[in-house]
Amino acid sequence: MKQVMIKAAGLSKEYQTGSTSQKVLKDISLNIYKGDFTVIMGSSGSGKSTLLYALSYMDKPTNGTVIIDGKEWSYHDKELAKLHSSVISFVFQSSNLIPDLTGFENITYPTYMIKDKKEANESAKDIMKKFAIEDVCDKYPGEMSGGQQQRVAIARALNSTPGIIFADEPTGALDSSSGEQVLDMFSQINKEGNTIIMVTHDIKTCARGNRLLYLKDGCIADELSMGQYNASEQKKREEKIFNFIARIDSN
Repeated sequence: MKQVMIKAAGLSKEYQTGSTSQKVLKDISLNIYKGDFTVIMGSSGSGKSTLLYALSYMDKPTNGTVIIDGKEWSYHDKELAKLHSSVISFVFQSSNLIPDLTGFENITYPTYMIKDKKEANESAKDIMKKFAIEDVCDKYPGEMSGGQQQRVAIARALNSTPGIIFADEPTGALDSSSGEQVLDMFSQINKEGNTIIMVTHDIKTCARGNRLLYLKDGCIADELSMGQYNASEQKKREEKIFNFIARIDSN
């Protein structure tokens, strides 16, 4: 039986604008399992990014609980800093690199809070070599392409040695070639045992996952088990996902 890494129960999120309230998430309960590559999809406004932020303690739900690695974490700054620095990492659509730091410094700087400086530097060198981004070691973000920036952002997330990585449209701002390189990184780190939860609107990106959760009107409308990713089955997987989504949207 797979180990549950994240357990969410009764998640709701409601936004109040004047006298009007909008319920974006509606009583969602789900488990995220160790080593899975879970993809969250849905039409615009379905609540997919809101769910990702609630699961990762980036935003507090109106109701419900989220247990990560066997613990319900508090929303106090110190507790969240510990969670986000050593248990989970987050990769955004925009790389969010620090513009005045080099690629190497962007990867190592956040890790100095939880690792010995020498250890953080050595692990960063290993990660950069592993993903062939040594060429941006001494470059500043403004000197990198969008794809290079995003690969550095993923390396930064990995350098803290998290077990769980959240990603919100990580290839959304990239061209197809750069996006493919970023997805290859995610596939590799998932193969090595990292748990990934990713929001995307792109079927090609979704095909990298082994589980798809499809949101509709703030609820999980259905889910699809896709099995382990195999590049030779890319087109077949895309077709399976397309038909799955078409069936849901037609109801």
